[in-house]
Amino acid sequence: MKLVVLTGAGISAESGIQTFRDADGLWEGFDVMQVASIQGWHKDPALVLDFYNQRRKQAQDVAPNAAHFALAEFEKQAEVVIITQNVDDLHERAGSTKVIHLHGELNKIKSSKNDNYVVDIAEVSTNGWAIEIGDLCPDGHQLRPHIVWFGELVPMIEIAAQEVDSADVLMIIGTSLQVYPAAGLLDYANANIPKYVVDKKIPEINEYPNLITIEASASIGVPEALLQINEKNEMNAGTR
Repeated sequence: MKLVVLTGAGISAESGIQTFRDADGLWEGFDVMQVASIQGWHKDPALVLDFYNQRRKQAQDVAPNAAHFALAEFEKQAEVVIITQNVDDLHERAGSTKVIHLHGELNKIKSSKNDNYVVDIAEVSTNGWAIEIGDLCPDGHQLRPHIVWFGELVPMIEIAAQEVDSADVLMIIGTSLQVYPAAGLLDYANANIPKYVVDKKIPEINEYPNLITIEASASIGVPEALLQINEKNEMNAGTR
């Protein structure tokens, strides 16, 4: 069985990572277009670098929660592919081995001119979390966060779509499904497979068949959903 999981801000928020919401357009008090758009980078790169430096520093003080650990543990009995809109490494720290980051990774940096130059920040930062104006990669260009900002292409979206297309079960956790192209991944799922939605507020996606909704926080709802998936899988195996 192959379980493909799409995670959003809700799963990280339970670990204490602040997120922005489309309703107010603010992230830690900043307009998201200031700190999460290519236009914001060109206008004030120092502000953007400092913003992500602080996010990295904060991320050191949080830990994976029960939802992260439950997904990692489920790898013992099924193939699990996680597609996350989050830029933190909480899935990896919990033990998940196949994680696709749609929007980049907070702990990685890259050349501002060459997308092929991507490294862990620990390789170039003296303190492991900060980069500044004047920090250059080998090609002589300014280093920048390895984040997919508004106004940039999402390079991993095609790989993610292929994973969803081949899923036996799809699970959606803590995402409003308002940000594209990530929200469009549901269209690649086979109509006949079960689609679990775990969220404190279930998004409006009634047009998709075979939905099973669990209105709860990720740390409570994900273990419950995995238990249901496991029970159904064992039941199906017993009838063969």
